Amino acid sequence: MKPFFTSAPALGILLACTASVAQATHTPDKLPVVTVNGGRPSSLPTQIPTTIESISGAQVEQRINATDSEDALKYFPSLNVRKRYIGDYDHAVLASRASGTGNSARSLVYADGILLSNLLGNGATFTPRWGMVSPEEIERVDVLYGPFSAAYPGNSAGAVVDFQTRMPTRLEAHVKLSAFSQRYRQYATDDRFGGGQGSASLGNRQGAWSWWVDVSRLDSRGQPIAFANKLVSTGVNSAAGLPVSGAVPDKNSANKDWLIIGASGQSHTVQDHAKIKLAYDVTPVLRASYTLGWWDNDAHRAADTYLRDANGAQVVRGDANGFINMGGKRYELKASDLAPSIGKLEHLMHGFSLKQHSKGVWDWEVAASKYDYARDLVRTPVVPVAGIGQTGRGNVTDMGGSGWTTLALKGIWRPIAAHIVDMGVQSDTAALRTRVFSSSDWIGAGDGATVSTFNGNTRLRSLYAQDTWRFAPQWKTTLGMRLERWSAYGGEVSNAASVAPLPFGERGETSWSPKAALAWQATDKWALKASAGRAVRNPTAAELFQGSIVDQQIVNRDPNLRAERSWTGELTAERMTSDTSLRATLFHETTRDALYSQPLTNLVNTVQNVDKIRTNGVEMAWQGDDVMVHGLTINSSLTYADSSIAQNRGFAASVGKRQPRVPQWRANLLTTYHLGQDWAGSVGVRYSGKQYGTLDNTDPNGATYMGVSSYLVADLRVRYKINKQWSAALGIDNVNNARYWAFHPYTQRTAVAELRFDL
Repeated sequence: MKPFFTSAPALGILLACTASVAQATHTPDKLPVVTVNGGRPSSLPTQIPTTIESISGAQVEQRINATDSEDALKYFPSLNVRKRYIGDYDHAVLASRASGTGNSARSLVYADGILLSNLLGNGATFTPRWGMVSPEEIERVDVLYGPFSAAYPGNSAGAVVDFQTRMPTRLEAHVKLSAFSQRYRQYATDDRFGGGQGSASLGNRQGAWSWWVDVSRLDSRGQPIAFANKLVSTGVNSAAGLPVSGAVPDKNSANKDWLIIGASGQSHTVQDHAKIKLAYDVTPVLRASYTLGWWDNDAHRAADTYLRDANGAQVVRGDANGFINMGGKRYELKASDLAPSIGKLEHLMHGFSLKQHSKGVWDWEVAASKYDYARDLVRTPVVPVAGIGQTGRGNVTDMGGSGWTTLALKGIWRPIAAHIVDMGVQSDTAALRTRVFSSSDWIGAGDGATVSTFNGNTRLRSLYAQDTWRFAPQWKTTLGMRLERWSAYGGEVSNAASVAPLPFGERGETSWSPKAALAWQATDKWALKASAGRAVRNPTAAELFQGSIVDQQIVNRDPNLRAERSWTGELTAERMTSDTSLRATLFHETTRDALYSQPLTNLVNTVQNVDKIRTNGVEMAWQGDDVMVHGLTINSSLTYADSSIAQNRGFAASVGKRQPRVPQWRANLLTTYHLGQDWAGSVGVRYSGKQYGTLDNTDPNGATYMGVSSYLVADLRVRYKINKQWSAALGIDNVNNARYWAFHPYTQRTAVAELRFDL
């Protein structure tokens, strides 16, 4: 293998510094243990046989322009969140070492042990419910890499993220106000987009009781995220159609000529968030906790046509037949090309736990959670309209009633000091409910004629045990096993012509997932560890219950869709001193029956199994405090991943090609300098190499709408502590104003200003 520094010359000095985002990298003595100082007890297992990285809420506040909770992950090794704009609520997918931003079901996100990952489906629209956590309430974020803990289902194949939020030990209050703005230029769009954010929280501990109330509002206008287009090759040589001008010539991701005729998906989202957390110490070692979360979103997505007629007026519809004429060619202008939409969403989250944390022979926990789509309506016109305020015929998609519930009983047994056994029983249920109805009034309709329904349920019942054994002073091993029973039921689909929904058959499968790890403390500074684990990622309801209806039969689906089965291994060397830490990790993953959308026929794509995907890579991380000068902290990481499709009988053209949205190179650098006690400045750099969005890699042009591009982005932040209560911060994300894409465009240069009060 060539030295990896020489394969990515654009990184320069950045790749010479490889480091961890964590405050410190754990040695094998400390790696498996998550220590909680105050606050609520950790939801993580006490022994974690895998790479773990962490960042505290104080570090996030000091170093990162965090407008959404997922921004806390911005500089973690190998992670990337596809956040398109501030407040992106339906496409912010988490990517990990061997999983791209199209695989949302291959990672897990929790908040205080409550599941935020949306396992109703897999893909861009099934993103974690990041809005249930505000950046200001974060106490700590822990990330587990790989499926090496038996306590988590196969969706942990990529990573497990756990937000620990604040729980007070005394009276405290916090208020934060922020504003942000970006100047966005792309195609014929040249405008300024931005907004503001405010949050407030109050909490106290009185005797055995502690409570916390957190509220926030985000008002954000994002840049357009989609662009209406017409392939030049689809135009018909003709004088027919309404003559128009203003289209912008460009090339699509396959380097074919097309015309950009307008911008759409320009989101104005107003999100309200409220959370109440209660905790009661029944005894000094037994705590009962309850969390109620509420998230409300009023989202308008507007469209802006670039087209003008002979009089210079905007064009949103063609001639009487719906055609326009550009350069002597006739094209059809569809209502969907420049359609606005209106979303009204209200989601509720409940979480309850009763946890004993005595550190004695036995500890246990009972935990339950429920996430509910109390209201989830998206309205879209099906006739051309000039804007959001113009009524007309349209469709309404109602996902009300969708959601998921979890129930777990966990135990920790410490028979002797050298053995710690984690065990548990879990049940996770997901319910997908989707109905589309039509109406003559797309804005105000409360009901209408059914266009389609799409429902289904999945359930995962699990039993696990995991034994961590220190069999010698410098040696520790962890052995675990997870037994899962997965079932899918209640699937049904209908269309406008259906007398009644057509049912799918029920499915069920039992699987075993072994885990193993070995750690050796070679010297006071050096440690070695090896981990291996199997993950079974079962199909989601949206993947399984798919298809269309022809002659009252469900077609265009794979009735034998199988679960993904991944074997993952890693070998890690770590070196830690009093002020530096170094980690190098070799990792490998082989996934069989990977779930991807690919051609079923010449005209239809559907989710099918890809026989085999293989990934080999190396991740390096280095962190240093007081580097060269007092007060300078450097955190950075470098990841190389060779991920390719090894076998695929369903789509032979993809064999040997790179896995979509998994770049060969990723790197992060975050430097923070403290000037005295009051000033702190940070410079962050994020890099991602060449990516593809298709299985057969037929999209070489990443620098366009629907393309997936490489990027090099720099961020700045300066924070000043005015006095004991007040602080202010100024920041710029994407200061170099890079234009980069993951199908949709990311934000361009964005300025952020913050003012904060802490009591």
